[in-house]
Amino acid sequence: MSPTEILLLLMVVPFVAAIVSFLAIRGGEGVRKLAIGCHALSMLLIVILAITVAGSVFVDGPIHAFNNWIYLDGLSALFLAVLGVVSFLTGMYSIGYIGHEYEHGELSGTKVALYYGLFNLFIATMILAVTANNVIMMWVAIEATTICSVFLVGLYGQRSSLEAAWKYIIICTVGLAFGLFGSILTYSNAAAVFADPANAIFWTDIHQNAKALDPTLVHISFIFILIGFGTKVGLFPMHAWLPDAHSEAPSPVSALLSAGLLNCALLVILRYYMITVKSIGPDFPQTLMLVFGFMSVAVSAFFIITQHDIKRKLAYHSVENMGLITLAIALGPLGVIAGLMHVINHSLAKTLMFCGAGNILLKYGTRDITVVKGILKVAPMTGILVAIGALALGGVPPFSMFVSEFLMVTAAIGEDMPFFTVALLSLLAVVLGGLAHMVACCVMGDKPAEVEKGELGFMTIAPMVVLVGLIVIMGTLIPTQVLHGIDRAALVLLDSDEPTVLNLLNLPAVSQSTEVLVPNPTLAQK
Repeated sequence: MSPTEILLLLMVVPFVAAIVSFLAIRGGEGVRKLAIGCHALSMLLIVILAITVAGSVFVDGPIHAFNNWIYLDGLSALFLAVLGVVSFLTGMYSIGYIGHEYEHGELSGTKVALYYGLFNLFIATMILAVTANNVIMMWVAIEATTICSVFLVGLYGQRSSLEAAWKYIIICTVGLAFGLFGSILTYSNAAAVFADPANAIFWTDIHQNAKALDPTLVHISFIFILIGFGTKVGLFPMHAWLPDAHSEAPSPVSALLSAGLLNCALLVILRYYMITVKSIGPDFPQTLMLVFGFMSVAVSAFFIITQHDIKRKLAYHSVENMGLITLAIALGPLGVIAGLMHVINHSLAKTLMFCGAGNILLKYGTRDITVVKGILKVAPMTGILVAIGALALGGVPPFSMFVSEFLMVTAAIGEDMPFFTVALLSLLAVVLGGLAHMVACCVMGDKPAEVEKGELGFMTIAPMVVLVGLIVIMGTLIPTQVLHGIDRAALVLLDSDEPTVLNLLNLPAVSQSTEVLVPNPTLAQK
C-alpha cells in the first residue's frame, strides 16, 4: 500500500467508525457494543496508520494527493503522528471512562453511541485540518472541529456544561471569523500576482511564491490569522472559552481538546507564519509570536495557582504551554526545535493529567482540590500516576517537558534576552508551585470516609501507564526516529536544507543508532 493510499485510509477510518456509532444510537445493547468495538478498532488503525504515513514522509519526503488538496510534509507529519498517538490513548481511556458512566446511569445507551460517533468525527476533522493544503479548507476543517467538539463538551446536558458549550462555540466562531478574513486576504493577495489564480488557493503555491506578495497585505493577514486561529489555540487574550470547555467536557474529550485540537490550530498559524517570514522577513511575525506567547504564559501562571477545580487548573496549563510553544518558535532555530519537541511533550503530559483527573472525578464525584484528599489511599495506582504527571507537567527531570523547557531557556539566552529569560523562569517556577500544591492537597493526606477504596478498572489505568512510559522515554532516552521527525519538521518550518537537530545538538546521524541519550542542552549554544 502506497503512502497516499495509507493517508486516504487514515482519513476514511474515523468517518466510517462515526457513521457506525451514529447508526447505533437507536439500536439495542448488542448494537451499542458493536459501536464500542468499532471505536476500539478505529483507534488502533488510526495510531498505526498515522505513525506509518508520518514515518514515510520523514524518510521519503512530502505527499501530495487529490489534485494538491491534501499535502503532508515533515511539519504536518509530526503533528499527525502526535494526533494519532493521543487519539489512540484517549480513545482507549474512553472505553473505561464512558463505560463507568454508563454503568452508573450518568449516560444512557443512546448518549454512549452518540459520544463514540462524535469522538471519531472530531478526530476525522482534526486529521483533515492537519493534512489540508487548500487554505480555505484549513479554515473549514478547524471550524468543523468546533461543531463536532461542542456537542461533546455539552454531552452531560447540565447547566454548567451547556453554558460552557455555548461559550465555546460563540467565542471560537467569532475568533475564527478573523481567521477567515486572514485566509481570504492571503488568497486574494496571491491571486493578484499568480499567473494562474486557481493555484492561489493552495498553501504550497503561496509559500513558494511568497516573495511576490504585497507586504502590506501580508502584515494585515498575519495579524488576522494570529488572532483568529490563536483563539482556537487558546492564546491570551482569546482564551476565555478554554477553561470552561476543558473543565466541563468528559475527561477523554478534555485530553483530546488539549493535546489534539490546540495543536491543529497551532499548525495553521505556523503555516501562515512561514509565508509571512518568507515574504517580509522574520522580525514582524516573531515579535507578534513572542508577545502573544509570553502574555499567555504570564496570565495563565497566576490563574493556575488560584484555581481549586483540577480540570480548570489543567486548562490554564494548556494556555501556558501553548504560549510556551508559540514564543519558542520566535527564538531562532534552537527555539523551533524546543517548540516542536514541546508539542510532543505537552501532548503526552496533558493527556496523562486529564485522564488522571477523570479517574479522580469518577472516584470522588468532584474536581475541587479542597475536597479531593488521600488519592494514594483511595486508588494508589491513580495517585502515583497523577503525581508523576503533575511533576512532568511542571518540567521536573527526568520527565520530557524538562528537556524542551530547558532548550527554550537556552534558546532565549542564546538570543541575548536575559530579562526575558529571568521572567520566563520565574513564571515557570510559579506554575511548578501550583502543581506541587495540587499534589500535596489531593494525592497526600487522609481519604474521606465516604469514598471507597479501589481502582476503577484496567481501561482507566493502562493508557496512563503507557503515557508515563512515553514521558520518561522522551525525557531520558529519546529514540532517534523521533529526533529525526523533529528534524524534518524543523527543516520545513525554518525553510532550510541543513539537518537542524543533528547540527545544533551535536547528535550522531540517524543511521548510526536506534537510540540516543538526551544531549546536554548547553551544546546547543554552538
